[in-house]
Amino acid sequence: MFADGTRATGPAAAAEVHLLLAHTSVVHATLGDLSESGVHASRNALVELVRGVLHGYLDGTEPGLAGPLVRAAGNLADQLLTDPDLTPALLARHLKVSLRTLHRAFASTGEPVAAYIRRRRLEQARRALLSPSHPTVSEIAAHWQFADSSHFIRMFRRYYGQTPAQFARDHHH
Repeated sequence: MFADGTRATGPAAAAEVHLLLAHTSVVHATLGDLSESGVHASRNALVELVRGVLHGYLDGTEPGLAGPLVRAAGNLADQLLTDPDLTPALLARHLKVSLRTLHRAFASTGEPVAAYIRRRRLEQARRALLSPSHPTVSEIAAHWQFADSSHFIRMFRRYYGQTPAQFARDHHH
């Protein structure tokens, strides 16, 4: 709470900010009574508190922003799934955040960015296997940007427990 009775809300409500405000208030109230070494120690403490606050804001993803960032990155990735240049770095550039920030936001979901891209490509490839036009496994692998059909088959089997051909056979009527 500030001197005027208002409260910090949102990101300013972080514990580090409260500690900084409390320290600043105490230093302000006692500055005239502090010795030279007390002033020096208070200044050092203040610098470290400011660094802590800035580190949290500049080096991290605010908890309230992780969800929207993950959703924005997911939406963008979904639009670019057939783009051979789709990488976490590309998403970060498009969203104007650091790669580290993007990775940190996805960490809150338990699924890394690259795993999200791979999973969404596999889901779309699985849908393509059900297509009435019956594309080949190689065509699907190429379309959804897998390195080659054997890589696609390995990933598909790992994710779905069967090969793409088995899946297609089991689901075509």
